[in-house]
Amino acid sequence: MAPIFHKMKYILLNLTVLFLLPFVHLHAEEDDDKLRIIVIGGHPDDAEYKAGGTAVKWAKLGHHVQLVSATNGDVSDRKGTREEVAARRKAEVEACARKLGVSARVLDIPDGELMPDLETRKLFVRVIREWRADIVIGHRASDYHPDHRAVAQLIQDCSFLVTASRFCPDVPALESMPVFLFSSDNFTTPRPFEPDIAVALDEVFNQKLDGLHEIESQVYERRGGTSVAPPAGDEKARRFWLKIRWSGRQRKEAYKYRDLLVELYGEEKGRTVQFAETFELSQYGRQPKPTELRTKLFPFFGAE
Repeated sequence: MAPIFHKMKYILLNLTVLFLLPFVHLHAEEDDDKLRIIVIGGHPDDAEYKAGGTAVKWAKLGHHVQLVSATNGDVSDRKGTREEVAARRKAEVEACARKLGVSARVLDIPDGELMPDLETRKLFVRVIREWRADIVIGHRASDYHPDHRAVAQLIQDCSFLVTASRFCPDVPALESMPVFLFSSDNFTTPRPFEPDIAVALDEVFNQKLDGLHEIESQVYERRGGTSVAPPAGDEKARRFWLKIRWSGRQRKEAYKYRDLLVELYGEEKGRTVQFAETFELSQYGRQPKPTELRTKLFPFFGAE
């Protein structure tokens, strides 16, 4: 009986370790004095487009970044059933996240059906709490897509509730309120985007492109427009096409907010930045002082 007893004891010990390991790992991450950032986009590509480069920079400093897709993207007009399209888009952003050095999560909500209702508000509260977020980034309410507008409403509705212990008590409330920010857009009604932070991407731009290259269905297979991507068999041409398109986008953002780049990086560096991502501080959530925002939460300025 003794050998059997010791064998069972060994099996139970291993099962206990396997069960506790994810929690030990999470606890270690929470206590490593690093930032925990969550970026929530409407679909599997939005968070990657809007904050992929900044996510790389955080990750290179050891901070923890999760890119969340609020819907599964199944309405996309690519080949296959809605279930097949959703599965493909999930796989794409997961592959992208690996290239960026971050994690990805896709919520199982149909594309076009995200609603800022109570049930989804609770879901968002749980998602933010589970990540133990210090920073939350999402769309502004000024946006053409109803899923984007719903994300904006939901993250603002969560800004207080993530710290309310009696709301969704099944997930521990955050001890302190996160800082909430909006990603950039070009909409002007009811007011234009006004960034508080502009992040230079020059040294990580190619890595962001490596990530976006994995999101083939959205990057290369979009219908319409004046520029058609090269065929799937010509990877070199595809990557060149992608770089040309995204160089234009990120260069335009740097040019548009040049004064802010100069303010943050100084005259010499700020004038030479080619590519940028920008973010606007929300009036909801914790309000950091400018020095904290520019040294602790976005710890890139003056260190490059």
